[in-house]
Amino acid sequence: MSKRTVLITGSSRGIGAAAARRFAQEGWGVGLHCHTDLARAQALAQELRALGGQVGLYPGDVAERAQVDQVVEGFLRDFGHLDVLVCNAGLARQELFTDISLDSWRQMLGVNLDGVFHCCQAALPHMISRKAGKIITLSSMWGQVGASCEVAYSAAKAGVIGLTRALAKEVGPSGITVNCVAPGVIDTAMNGALSPETLAALAEETPLERLGTPEDVAQAIWFLASPAGDFFTGQVLAPNGGFII
Repeated sequence: MSKRTVLITGSSRGIGAAAARRFAQEGWGVGLHCHTDLARAQALAQELRALGGQVGLYPGDVAERAQVDQVVEGFLRDFGHLDVLVCNAGLARQELFTDISLDSWRQMLGVNLDGVFHCCQAALPHMISRKAGKIITLSSMWGQVGASCEVAYSAAKAGVIGLTRALAKEVGPSGITVNCVAPGVIDTAMNGALSPETLAALAEETPLERLGTPEDVAQAIWFLASPAGDFFTGQVLAPNGGFII
């Protein structure tokens, strides 16, 4: 029970993978999760194990409650306890609002918002029974201010912020903290659909004049998970290079 443990959803690449590496470097037991990119997740698991880390891999669709239950149950079976849950799995898509189909809307909220709901509900009974635990959700600066052509994504990510703040109040008396990280424009595959010109314009619009890296966001996640973040709950930490203040 002395080894600290973390389960990170959507950790096959990007921010999730960077966070997994950060926790592994600190000697934590790390649970990786993926939905579609199993090969990449397996390669990351091998990488972290080669460094001496204790790593588990738990595939599943966060939009499906039964699969989330299996992910959390598998993690607890292997590690025995869960100290930190990082709800990072996400989906992004650019569409005009009038072009959004009902299926597209439901998929966006299913992954980005329902997924957080499912993961928190699956993990909380264990944390409450221990009177300890940390939940870190991932939103976006677009969840704070909205983005044109990303109404569904912005709505889902705004919902994550509301969930985080309300849940923090509810489970605080049980010794559990719930915080959110809302990144700015990060150089990940999720933004790969944007043209080089658009990315350059976004970097120029950022006061620090660069895109963020997955490691920038991983540091924010690590801060909240570490003892330095023990008195933070219901907060939104925004590594966005000053894009919005």
